[in-house]
Amino acid sequence: MPHYQAALHVLRYLKGTAHKGLYYSVDCSLSLTAYCDANWGTCRMSAKSLTSYCIFLGSSLVSWKTKKQKTVAKSSAEVEYRAMSATTSELEWLHQLLQDFYIVSPLPITMYCDNKAAMHIAANPIFHERTKELRIDYHYTREKLLEGFLQPSYVPSKEQLADLLTKPLGEL
Repeated sequence: MPHYQAALHVLRYLKGTAHKGLYYSVDCSLSLTAYCDANWGTCRMSAKSLTSYCIFLGSSLVSWKTKKQKTVAKSSAEVEYRAMSATTSELEWLHQLLQDFYIVSPLPITMYCDNKAAMHIAANPIFHERTKELRIDYHYTREKLLEGFLQPSYVPSKEQLADLLTKPLGEL
């Protein structure tokens, strides 16, 4: 029943805001910027975490997502690092899409993260982890960092735009 009520809440919101939209300025820069975040063990049923990101082209929001992670994580750094990897994948896709349209987007792309441990993992060339999935995420994100495609940057949690996407809805 709570899920049904939440779905109705969202539908009522969408119906009431049909006249609203996203603003895309013609004068904005063509540089991509990303914010990524995660909430550790958010799901009460499975203890899985949520990954979220929002990506801007100049000052315009062009991509956003929240998704439950596939596996249960043992640390908040692991969860945040997986969020960095998911964000990196989306950034790579958007960058390639811009190139297909002959639009040059400057590199490196700044990705804001509020977890210093996850950023340290990305910068550390010697990292050993027991889970295969995290090793793959590590090598993928690390490779993009070394290529100069990505530049992780710390942002305090209170300025983390993707944080909104990992919070549950309040009581109706």
